Amino acid sequence: MKHPIFSKKSWILFLFCAFVLNLNAQEKPFVIPELKEWKGGKGYFIPTGEARIVYTDSTLREIAEQFAQDYQKMFSVRLNVSDRKAQKGDFVLSLKKDRELGKEGYTINIDKQVNISAPKAIGVYWATRTLLQIAEQSDNRQLPQGTIRDYPDYDMRGFVIDCGRKFIPMDYLRDMVKILSYYKMNVFHIHLNDNGFKQYFNHDWDKTYAAFRLECETFPGLTARDGYYTKQEFIHFQEEAEKQFVEIIPEIDAPAHTLAFSQYKPEIGSKEYGMDHLDLSNPETYAFMDALFEEYIGGNNPVFRGPKVHIGTDEYSNKDPNVVEQFRAFTDHYINYVEKFGKQAFVWGALTHADGKTPVKSDNVGMYAWYNGYAEPKEMVKQGYKLVSIPDGLVYIVPAAGYYYDYLNTEYLYNHWTPAHVGDVVFEEKDPAILGGMFAVWNDHVGNGISVKDIHHRVFPALQTVAAKTWNSSVSVPYALFESNRKKLSEAPNVNQLARVGKEPGLVYEANEVHCGMQLPYPEIEYNYTITFDLEAAQEKYGAELFRSSNAVFYLSDPVSGQFGFSRDGYLNTFRFRPYPQEKVHIKIAGDSVSTALFVNNRLVERLDIQKRYFNAGKDSMNYVRTLVFPLHQAGDFKSRITNLKVYNY
Repeated sequence: MKHPIFSKKSWILFLFCAFVLNLNAQEKPFVIPELKEWKGGKGYFIPTGEARIVYTDSTLREIAEQFAQDYQKMFSVRLNVSDRKAQKGDFVLSLKKDRELGKEGYTINIDKQVNISAPKAIGVYWATRTLLQIAEQSDNRQLPQGTIRDYPDYDMRGFVIDCGRKFIPMDYLRDMVKILSYYKMNVFHIHLNDNGFKQYFNHDWDKTYAAFRLECETFPGLTARDGYYTKQEFIHFQEEAEKQFVEIIPEIDAPAHTLAFSQYKPEIGSKEYGMDHLDLSNPETYAFMDALFEEYIGGNNPVFRGPKVHIGTDEYSNKDPNVVEQFRAFTDHYINYVEKFGKQAFVWGALTHADGKTPVKSDNVGMYAWYNGYAEPKEMVKQGYKLVSIPDGLVYIVPAAGYYYDYLNTEYLYNHWTPAHVGDVVFEEKDPAILGGMFAVWNDHVGNGISVKDIHHRVFPALQTVAAKTWNSSVSVPYALFESNRKKLSEAPNVNQLARVGKEPGLVYEANEVHCGMQLPYPEIEYNYTITFDLEAAQEKYGAELFRSSNAVFYLSDPVSGQFGFSRDGYLNTFRFRPYPQEKVHIKIAGDSVSTALFVNNRLVERLDIQKRYFNAGKDSMNYVRTLVFPLHQAGDFKSRITNLKVYNY
């Protein structure tokens, strides 16, 4: 039935005008994760120096202050924070009930002022991350006018890092919290103990590398000596993360991956299955693990601050049915044990592999569904477990190992994966049995030369992709555009772990001469760099540094052989070159994510690329990585003359 007011011509004119108006509407801004809903307006909101951040509820003051600090870090503009009446040009933060948004959703209306509202403070905080991402994509920090409604598909969106096999410095973990937060990832899982593979250590468990990374008073000497976290700094780390709405889930992994414990107390190691397994028939095993867990979750001021604790429980042998029942009893015991201290237990999925009769508690227990042969997802849901989707064949990074992924297949993940896809088992999207999705880095090959910078180079594109697909499983931005645009975003306010220098490739820094102690404006430069300079060599003492940063040193004379070389993460790599005294040469150093090369007078001296190292008469091998994110922060104390320094970013 036709509307009595409109003729056919009127309808055509109306639709044409609507189409023209829609053409003039602002396109949906690019952010990660992609916005769920966008209704574009006309024009832009361009903040001025008079703009304020106004909070309308006292509980939002800390978020307003954080927004102001981050805005200043990114744009060198300090916005005043106020609880006074909002006016034109302000950012306004408020709490407002809206059932459709859930606990993390938010609304932003961008017009003559920017109005943020959300049911909970976390939604307001996520909205500020969205605004920062939009603002950093233009020189004047403009925001397209329009309305955003945004909310996640999944509650748990996160990342697992293996600190057991490779020590990850606390400064990096803190930066990673900022990065996760910037991309609305709300879980950071810290794997605190693990060990290497014995074939790389003469098949001798006593010589095999193992580490537990927390300060421990119950068992003095258990803590790894090559890197650990004090209790106080781990507490502060969790408190800092909480303010950025990232939950730290600490993991003490047992009863496998436990060589650090059996090296400390050999009687609890398994003689049958290997000393990286606990002896499940020995009461001392339970006494040890009870005491260890209690140190971190007991008392009025526990070290593990958050509501969740991961107790491990994966990859134990299932050859003996009696041992399977012991494994199930162990798992059930520690689920109940951590619950006694008010924590929610999370486990690695293993109960298909360890199928048996001994009951294992499932109510209010989270299970990481990592390999369906170990835990069949649909069956685990039937048993009552809630799943975290972390399928090893899709989201496991094992750097330079030659199995799983070195770099995740982000195109496949972006186009095809969501947390509902647990390996080859697919649930309905947003199935309440799926808590969320995560990805992981496992540092399996101890001693393989991989640096924290190498790890980060793998993590960051994966993080952006997993962030996109765990928040908004139905992305609309084509992958090619996503891949191009994601590189334009910062890692987080005041975070540059990738060491990106300059927005365009080419010459980014030059100096006529480098003087001892000279500080450059850039701490480091990322992979795909070239450094050139002219050298008039002098007799240098061993250990003479050209440049250093907080992460690496480049030597004119390395501490061992007196050759050109570099060190980072405890590894020293050298080139087959030492200049003669008074020799004049032109030096070029080029580095990427797989190699570091030295050229002298434009001739390649040596390219330190991925080296195959063999063990056990060639039966076993490991890839050894010799990369360098080049340090530039400070020149060393050297005698040579260095001129015509040029730094290129390609």
